[in-house]
Amino acid sequence: MIPSHLPQRLTITLWDFSWYTQTTVDEPFHDVEAAFDQAVERGYNTVRICAMPYLLFGDHGIDTTRLRIAGMGGSVGARTRWYDVRGGAVIDGRQRLRELFEAARRHDCFVILSSWEYQQSPAFLETRDWYDALVDVAPEERHRTMALAMSDLVQYLKDCDLADRIAYAELHNEVDLSRLRDVGNDPYWAQRGHVSEAVDLMRKRHPDILSTSCYGITPYLDMDAVADNGQVAHFHVYVYGVLSALEEWAGVRVSPPEFPRPALQSLLREDAPDFGAYATEADQWRLDATGVSASMFYSYDWVDPVKWDRWLYENYGDYRVAMLQAIDDRLDVIARWASRRDIPAVIGEGWIGYTPLLADFEDGPVGQSIAEYAVEKCIEHGFWGTVLGSNSAPHHPGWRNVEWQRRWNRRLLKA
Repeated sequence: MIPSHLPQRLTITLWDFSWYTQTTVDEPFHDVEAAFDQAVERGYNTVRICAMPYLLFGDHGIDTTRLRIAGMGGSVGARTRWYDVRGGAVIDGRQRLRELFEAARRHDCFVILSSWEYQQSPAFLETRDWYDALVDVAPEERHRTMALAMSDLVQYLKDCDLADRIAYAELHNEVDLSRLRDVGNDPYWAQRGHVSEAVDLMRKRHPDILSTSCYGITPYLDMDAVADNGQVAHFHVYVYGVLSALEEWAGVRVSPPEFPRPALQSLLREDAPDFGAYATEADQWRLDATGVSASMFYSYDWVDPVKWDRWLYENYGDYRVAMLQAIDDRLDVIARWASRRDIPAVIGEGWIGYTPLLADFEDGPVGQSIAEYAVEKCIEHGFWGTVLGSNSAPHHPGWRNVEWQRRWNRRLLKA
């Protein structure tokens, strides 16, 4: 059941960790009030964030009243989506969280609580203390540790009289793609019991707040592997298709000495630096914290976005049907899985995949048509909430597509 004080449909914009990492002057979240103004103008009623629960409420000695935000180092990440962080901001973590929730209330918006801490978030502090504290937690203790931290965070919001703004709480973003998977070799079955126990803990401590897990790659052929005690069926649906073909052809994810391949070099900007020199600009611990290699950063930072998009447009026809079928298959399975458990379904991220910051394929006519197809399918299945696309947020160029977002969020809310 959806609590009566929450919207009957969530129109979600993905603010991830950027709401606290991109906060210097002229960065998109410097003025959180203005960010909410823009979100409401586009028809959103919900933001999804890394609430940094372990950093703010975990057992460590980090001073969270003066968190110094940093970029990846040198030019690394400058044109990579989510990583174009200037650095230099100093924030009080709990105060920042409270301000976000107070702004959400003023705009009649809601917040999905999550964590990217066993993924990218720790890379953006000036020092490695946050990253080290997380890695030092034994893998078999990480799920419980995150559940305790998230539960303490929810209690903090209750103490601030702001808990009515919580849409629901996730144990962690994409448990199958995070370091929570270190508990075993299989990213699903090995941690299923740990995820279930952690969600149980959150539900027992806060029975009035919806609690759940979050999976990045929906195991739609083996849904029994998913922890089934969550109160929201929260999944992500990226179909890749032609994007995966481009990455494989160009060798975006290969490592030196094979990197960079001639195919990738044919897509680079004329001013692209030597990879060897570039690769030393970021500290290794930051790369380890993100799970993104120096070669992948180099690809996203230095491809010519026009050449990148042209390849996708020229080859999309070969993958179009398969990509739409992939959306059908995954959304159909998620809908049935949620229906059998009598819980609402939400797509927290999607649709094509990870692209360079300035690439426009997903925000252009083809990408929008895929998103529209997926959103219509979500409406048909009666999903509680969905993103229009992961790139529809203040820190992405696609945020400028105001009318398109407004139109499709209206479509969602009226359905």
